[in-house]
Amino acid sequence: FIGNRSSGKQGYAVARVMAQRGAEVTLIAGNTVGLADPAGVDVVHISSAAQLRDAVFKYVSDAHVLVMAAAVADFRPTEVATTKIKKTHGPGETDGAPVIELTRTDDILAGAVRARTDGQLPNLRAIVGFAAETGDANGDVLFHARAKLQRKGCDLLVVNAVGNGRAFEVDVNDGWLLAADGAESALEHGSKTLMASRIADAITAFLRGKDE
Repeated sequence: FIGNRSSGKQGYAVARVMAQRGAEVTLIAGNTVGLADPAGVDVVHISSAAQLRDAVFKYVSDAHVLVMAAAVADFRPTEVATTKIKKTHGPGETDGAPVIELTRTDDILAGAVRARTDGQLPNLRAIVGFAAETGDANGDVLFHARAKLQRKGCDLLVVNAVGNGRAFEVDVNDGWLLAADGAESALEHGSKTLMASRIADAITAFLRGKDE
């Protein structure tokens, strides 16, 4: 598979904090080696982006909040070999690397937003996306995050700057929280449990705002 170094620790922390606050939580988890299932949480284990998509749309129909913390690869191999891809050593042949053709994976977050807009998810009141971003010549982390929030159409977007020992594989995190109404706030550096608490606070405030 094609992936990244995301450990799943932040998603597990969000699930654990939400359960501790009294929510009924279903955690869909993949490639989270070494992480114990959080207490009081129903855990569904998957191993591919396609399985994640199917599980999300199976369980989200009954959910009030969807938190998409998974760092899903944007591409997958078009074809998966059933046997080892061997080097060749015939006459006149070289040991050049094989060409791997890629296909886009389904955009699960955008698909959930579309389904809610189309009235297929009437119970779903909040959709929270995550963005692991880096800056480039076109703009900084927040520039790309704001564009992603607008493109995806979710209610809240948690933004992490990745690289140099940040976000992936570590026990601490920081970032920003962007809202569809234009509000932005910093998420201070601290444990991933602390960040999960801040995210839970933001979700609670968002839901209360919808009730007013």
